[in-house]
Amino acid sequence: MAEEDDDSQKTEDPSERKLSKAREKGDVAQSQELKTWMILLGGTAGLIFMGPTIASGIRQVAIPFVQSPHAIPIDFEHLLLTMADVTSNVGLLLAPLLGLLLILGIASNVAQFGLMFSPEKVKFDLSKISVLKGTKRMFSQRALMEFLKGILKLVAVGVVSFLLALPWLTDLTLFPRMEIVQSMDRIFIIATVLSAGTLGVMTLVAAMDFAFQKHRFTKRMRMSKQEVKDEHKQSEGDPHVKARIRKIRTERAQQRMMSAVPDADVIITNPTHYSIALQYKMDEMAAPKLVAKGVDHLAMRIREVAEANDVPLVENPPLARALYAGVDIDEEIPAEHFKAVAEVIGFVMRQRGELPGADPSTGGQAPLQ
Repeated sequence: MAEEDDDSQKTEDPSERKLSKAREKGDVAQSQELKTWMILLGGTAGLIFMGPTIASGIRQVAIPFVQSPHAIPIDFEHLLLTMADVTSNVGLLLAPLLGLLLILGIASNVAQFGLMFSPEKVKFDLSKISVLKGTKRMFSQRALMEFLKGILKLVAVGVVSFLLALPWLTDLTLFPRMEIVQSMDRIFIIATVLSAGTLGVMTLVAAMDFAFQKHRFTKRMRMSKQEVKDEHKQSEGDPHVKARIRKIRTERAQQRMMSAVPDADVIITNPTHYSIALQYKMDEMAAPKLVAKGVDHLAMRIREVAEANDVPLVENPPLARALYAGVDIDEEIPAEHFKAVAEVIGFVMRQRGELPGADPSTGGQAPLQ
C-alpha cells in the first residue's frame, strides 16, 4: 500500500538531470524484442539475398560427402584435416551473414538509446549474485510478465509458421526422390517463407513491446512534486551550476548588447580601455540612451563593430569613464552628464550635416568634458 501511495504521488515528468543520472547507471528504456526483430530482419534479408550464394557454396562442400563418401580417408589425422577444411569453408560462406547480424545487434541498441558507456553496469556487485535477490527477481511481477510474453510470442510464431508450412508438408515425402540440388532449393524456399512469416509476427511484437518499455520507463522515472523541488534546490545550490548560469546570462547579455552597437549614434572612447555606445533619436527619446559599454577586450570589440557599421568614434576619456561607472545598459543618461553628452552628440550630428554649422568653440573637434 505504501508503494502504491508513493507511486500515486509521482505525477511530474522526469527531469533531464534524473534521466541523465539514470543513463550514467545504464538505466534506459530498451526493448529486447526490438533487438530480436532487427536480427531476424537481417537474417531474413541475408537469407533472401545471400542465401543462394551460401547454399551453392555449402552444396559444393557437401557434394563429395554425398557422391563419393568412400573416397574420404577415415584415419584420425585425415579426418581432422577434412573437418578443419569444411569448417573454414563454411565459416567463410557464413561470415558476411554473421557480420551483418552482429552489426544489426549493435545498431538495435544504438537506435534505442544512442551510444552509451556505463561502467556501473559492469562493475562487480555482490548483491547481483545474491541467491535471495535472484530468487525474488525470478518470481517478480516483471519476470512473470516476461514469461507470459515469451509464451504468447512462441504461440503466435508457432501458429503462423504452421499455417505457412502446411502447404509444403507434402513436399517432405518427395525429398527422398529428389536430387540434393532440388531438395536444397526447396528447403531454401520453405525457410524463406517461414522467416518472412516470423518476421511479420515479430514486427508487431517488437512495435508493441518498444512502446510498452518506453511507457514503463517514463512511468518509473516520474517524480513527485517534492522531488522536483528538492532537485531544483540542489541544482541552484551547486556552485558549478550557478557559475554556468552566470556565464550563459553574461554571454547572452553581451550578444544582445553587441547587436545594438550598429544602431548607436556615437561611440565615446578612452580611447583604448573604455567604449561607450550611445543612441539618440531626437523625435523619439527624451534623453540619449546607453546601449553598450565595455572595457579592454570588450571595448575593442565594440569599436570594431562600430567601425564596420560606420558609427562615429569620439575620444573623450573623462566622459567615457564617468558613463561606464554611472550608467547601466539601456538606461538614459542622467542629468549631470547631459551637457557633456549633448556636446558630443551635437558634434556628431553637425559632422553628419543634421545640424547647421560647426561649433566655433571646438573648432570642429569633439569636445572634452
